[in-house]
Amino acid sequence: MEIIYQPYIDPEFESLIERMYPPRVCIDNDACEDCTLVKVDSANKHGILLEMVQVLTDLDLVISKSYISSDGGWFMDVFHVTDQLGNKLTDENLILYIQQALCPSRKEKMSKELQTRLGREVKPRHVSTEQTALEMTGTDRPGLMSEISAVLLQLGCSITSAVGWTHNTRAACIIYVEDASKGGPITDPIRLAHVEEQLENVVEAHDGKRERRSVRLMGPEAVQTAQTHTERRLHQLMHADLDYERCRGCDGGGGEHKMGCDGTHVTIESCKEKGYSVVNVKSRDRPKLLFDTVCALTDLEYVVFHAVVASKGSMADQEYFIRQKDGCTLDTESERHMLTQCLVAAIERRVSHVCPGLKFEVCAQNRMGLLSNVTRVLRENGISISRVEVGTRGDRAVGSFYVKDASGYDVNPNIVEVVKEEIGGSVLAVQKSPRWATQSSSSRTIRSTHGSIENKPRFSLGNLLWSQLERLSSSFGHIMSS
Repeated sequence: MEIIYQPYIDPEFESLIERMYPPRVCIDNDACEDCTLVKVDSANKHGILLEMVQVLTDLDLVISKSYISSDGGWFMDVFHVTDQLGNKLTDENLILYIQQALCPSRKEKMSKELQTRLGREVKPRHVSTEQTALEMTGTDRPGLMSEISAVLLQLGCSITSAVGWTHNTRAACIIYVEDASKGGPITDPIRLAHVEEQLENVVEAHDGKRERRSVRLMGPEAVQTAQTHTERRLHQLMHADLDYERCRGCDGGGGEHKMGCDGTHVTIESCKEKGYSVVNVKSRDRPKLLFDTVCALTDLEYVVFHAVVASKGSMADQEYFIRQKDGCTLDTESERHMLTQCLVAAIERRVSHVCPGLKFEVCAQNRMGLLSNVTRVLRENGISISRVEVGTRGDRAVGSFYVKDASGYDVNPNIVEVVKEEIGGSVLAVQKSPRWATQSSSSRTIRSTHGSIENKPRFSLGNLLWSQLERLSSSFGHIMSS
């Protein structure tokens, strides 16, 4: 294993540097005709890239390109972003919010007034530090969410929001609940233990005692301490549940992306001249792709020194120059294979549907037991939930259910009409899941190759990065002097 030695830096010194040189953010609407450039210049620290991407992702902004450079203890990043309709960012309140949210010192001082002017409360979706949180992992099966929500209803727990994913026969969900009779979080330790025990019984009833599973109920204090972004926490839960182990792909020619194949392709090579491992990822483009990839790299303790991300048509290319946090590169096949599996899993957790499936958009007056009612109707009609995201907005409950039939195939349209009638007209729209949600495990190609970039001529996004750095440095010049 090749080790790159680095000097020890005291954490207090790092925070001093951050206070002396706080992040500078520039929102540029003049440089590009079709997008807004968000330029960030900051002292570097582990995880800062994920923090930046998370802020933009929580605002539902589309990142079409990104150039990242963080060598020498300094971080420079440029994001090409638009809103969901492909428009530049022109709302002054939104621009001000981004500038404050990307600067830790300003973020703490952000007022409710700014979020009110923005027209919504912006925070990591569904994260609540004032309620009780349930984290669950186990074997995926039809009706699992229905059984969990029914037990919570019987135990007097009102569900305020829930997010759940399924991937490779595994399931994970995070549900926020409060006391149905008194409101507010459930803090009684005896009651918390009882609820957790009953939920354990639900999961164990089908999984058996030998199957991997976990059920954890946390009060507000534990949630406040963790304060992990909900979707990042879902990635962590599924990774801990080893959902990546079944990420096996078809045999490919040297790991190269084949024309017409829209699976996820990962190659890992060695750049010995610069002391980096170079990770190339090619996959179908989709919302939150950059967040999911950077999330995996960060939680696996990899440091991104340089990166270029670009989308073209329906496909996305990502190239990362990385080292492990201890300075080591990935020199063994087992390390490269593990990272490859984890990246494919992170990318495909949101899109692990075996078939196109359907997406239910539900909006209804919020009431006790609504999620239990909706999931019960789906289960009774032989419909399985592959992904769910529900929450509340004022007195309304809103949510999205990605569904398929119990065999994993498309839902019969006639059943859809029955479900809409039984739910009581609260289904506002039923539409085909996006094309990027149709990938199956058989469409993947996982090839980990090890060789010298210098000895393998090919087009690299990294070449584009080096050609952009001088121009980007001059773009940051006026920020540094301000």
